[in-house]
Amino acid sequence: MSRNDALKAARLRVGWRSAERAAEELQRLGQRLLDDAHFTVSARTWRRWEGRTPGWPGEETASVLHDAFGLWPEDLGFTVPPGWIRPEHHREDDVKRRTFVSVTAAALAPGPLAPQHVDPALIDYFQQQLEGHYWADMFLGPHDLIGTVSAQYQLIDKLVRSAKGETRRGLLRVGAAYAALVGWLYQDAGDMDGASFWRGVTQEIAVRSRDPHLIGYSLVNQAQVRTDLGDGAAVVDLCEAALEDSRRLVPKVRIMAMQQQAHGASLTGDRSTVDRLIDTADGLLSRVDDDLPWGNACRRTPGYLEVQRATCYGRLGLGAEAVSLWSQVLDIVPGTARRDRGVYLARHATAAAGAGEPEQALEIARTVADIAVDTRSARMRGELSALRQAMQPWQDAPVGRDLAEVLAPVTEGS
Repeated sequence: MSRNDALKAARLRVGWRSAERAAEELQRLGQRLLDDAHFTVSARTWRRWEGRTPGWPGEETASVLHDAFGLWPEDLGFTVPPGWIRPEHHREDDVKRRTFVSVTAAALAPGPLAPQHVDPALIDYFQQQLEGHYWADMFLGPHDLIGTVSAQYQLIDKLVRSAKGETRRGLLRVGAAYAALVGWLYQDAGDMDGASFWRGVTQEIAVRSRDPHLIGYSLVNQAQVRTDLGDGAAVVDLCEAALEDSRRLVPKVRIMAMQQQAHGASLTGDRSTVDRLIDTADGLLSRVDDDLPWGNACRRTPGYLEVQRATCYGRLGLGAEAVSLWSQVLDIVPGTARRDRGVYLARHATAAAGAGEPEQALEIARTVADIAVDTRSARMRGELSALRQAMQPWQDAPVGRDLAEVLAPVTEGS
């Protein structure tokens, strides 16, 4: 094997079928390992690495490549510069430790802290802020909000340590909602380790609050992570646990658990269960009347349950049926919900490709690419990676080449 083939062979071994996918995945890994949102690897750089003159990556990039493939650059076909010495293994440990500290700092503040008076009105203040964060997330995506929301969680945690009685329980409830949002932001940013950590914090705070609705909500949050990891059986387990005593839960939490369980069923190929769960949840929508400040997507998102059904159908390979549903759903999703609309459009495009309509998929992708660049949503980039895979049969046709050009800014600018 010649030197310039080594990197290509390594990426193919881990399932990265194209330079675009490899650059995207290595960038995501590097941002997490180095705790550096600006760490960037472009598809153009990756192609140069696989060319005749690959050059030499920087030291941090070399460490990320080693983490991805278990090989140092000299084993991946790069040109070794004079005086190159491999980083010691403790350097990798230090990188991972810094990343862990960054993710967990807001949740693991040492105590006890100096006591202070905590006014009950602060509960309403944090609840009102929470609604604003939900809306900002739809416009901005995760990266600009993680620091703000996690800092507010840290303040809530500090206040909980001094609060008493109902004020303390109220702060625990709102704190669980903030932790859930931080977990979601990490998940949308593509950091599943950070998402899992914060979902665990959510569950701990929910249990401490003794609120059965929040405990159910926290289990659904855990199931969301498992859905993104493709673990359908775990999704079903967690949702069944949330619904175990469903009579105690407000309809909103039951709807959330049922629709998430439907995602678990789609991962195991069970269409009939998908339809049964979503139909049952649909029968509860008119009964959602609580004033809880969290988990309101079923009220805020037009066509919420049909969005879930269309997503499940796409995962089940039901391209034509998914296309029909997405066409209906996207007619009522407002442009203000930009990030969510981008995710839905990407799924619509993938369904169109699966239904044998590559030209339709390409046209939809043109809109998604702009949204993906603006929001930097890893979920959207993941959906576009699925689209690239679905368009593989046309990769050498004009429509396939046009798609690669349309999606190039997503990799270059992310």
